[in-house]
Order: sequence, then structure tokens, then C-alpha cells
Amino acid sequence: MKIEIYQTSPKLKRNLDEVLEIVKNSKSDLVLFPELALNGYKIKDALFEDAFYLDELNDLKVLSQSKDICIGVALKEGHKIYNASIYFKNGESIIYKKQYLPTYGVFEEARFFFAGSESFCFNTKFGKTAMFICEDMFSGDILNFIANEKPDLVLVLANSPAREFKENSLLIQDNWYSILKTTSILSGAYTLFSNRVGFEDGLGFWGGSCVVTPKGEIEKGAKLFEIDEIETTLNKKLSMTQKYYLRKEV
Repeated sequence: MKIEIYQTSPKLKRNLDEVLEIVKNSKSDLVLFPELALNGYKIKDALFEDAFYLDELNDLKVLSQSKDICIGVALKEGHKIYNASIYFKNGESIIYKKQYLPTYGVFEEARFFFAGSESFCFNTKFGKTAMFICEDMFSGDILNFIANEKPDLVLVLANSPAREFKENSLLIQDNWYSILKTTSILSGAYTLFSNRVGFEDGLGFWGGSCVVTPKGEIEKGAKLFEIDEIETTLNKKLSMTQKYYLRKEV
């Protein structure tokens, strides 16, 4: 399965046209975008106007007849708006709603979004798949779910801002890579991480998107602070081998 991770810098507006252009030019089986790639992060009072209803994303459904697409979006359902990720495949859509909305430091997501309440797996071309959004991955409940369910593929969409610079890296980068590696080791899954770049309202997003193998090794990584993309082919045999070593029912 050939995948592409796009490390984009979305603007504070509807970014659907830019996303459609990227997807149309992709020759991969799966195209992965960051959290809120269709809207930008600090939407605030413009959220109700700029959020999407699902039927406004029909062009992505159509494109998913030839390739799978996973993307972050501010999603309207009635009077509620969720920080969601949508997996489009074969003209269908699977929706995950972010469960852990940060409200500390520079974050104020719970002021604007409703929280999701369900973790789940679904089938894709690569096998059993789960997707989560940014802060979700800092929850022990989510990591426990992944360890118990043993998916073949974990998709992580993020808008992680840079903070606590070190001599050769960022502390938040080190923390993220530790969590992503642990995710793969506990499950025998490939973990794909798509984090945005760019600046919004004083926040700078660091990027560093990556592919983590079922052995917990970073196979490919994107640049820091720059728009970038990663292409690679996932090895299903490696995932099955690692699950065998874990000696767990899946």
C-alpha cells in the first residue's frame, strides 16, 4: 500500500480547493492530511460559518473511488461542531470525532467544539485501521485501546505548536515521537503522523510528520517548519510479524 503524508500550512478559511488539487495529483493508495487541514486551527468566532457539513465534501467522496483520503475538518452536525477526521474510501465516509479537547495554556478547543465519545477501528486496504486527533494520543485510555485492539494501521492527525526548544530538537517533538513509537510497539501497527506547519495568531506549528514502522522505528520524517510530503510503501508482512511477536489475539 503506497501512502502519502502531506504536511500543509492551511489558512484560516475553507481550504477545500487546495486540498482537492493535492488529492487529484496524488498517485498513492492513501493520502493523509493534518488535523483541521480544511479550516485552519484558530478559527474561533468564524467557526460556525467556516465549518463544513458532510455533504459539502462530496468532491472528496468522488475522488475516494480511486484512492483513500484521510483529512481533518471542523464538521457540522446540526447545531454541533466537532473537530473531526474523515476517512473517505470507495465513495463512503468514516467519521471520527476528537475526544480530548485541550483547554490549557494556548489551547481553548472546548470553548468551540463538542467532544466525541467513541474510539473504534474500521477496515481499509491495509487492514484494521484506527484514527485519532492530536491530544487524544496523550490519553492513557486511547493508548490502552490501541494496545488491546491491535490495529494494522494507526492514523494520527495533529496541529501541534512548537514549544520548549532544545539545542537540536524540540521537547514536544521528542514527546510526540516517544508516543508514536510506543503506539507501534504496543500494537504491531504502522503509525502515520501528519502535523501541520505555518503560523496562526502567535502559534508556530513544527511539522515533523513521520512514518513509524511496527517495530517502533521512524522510517521517514518530514522537515521541521516547512511544507513537505512523505511517500512510502507499507509492508503488511512486517506488521503481521510484529503481531506474532506480541502473541496477542487480534
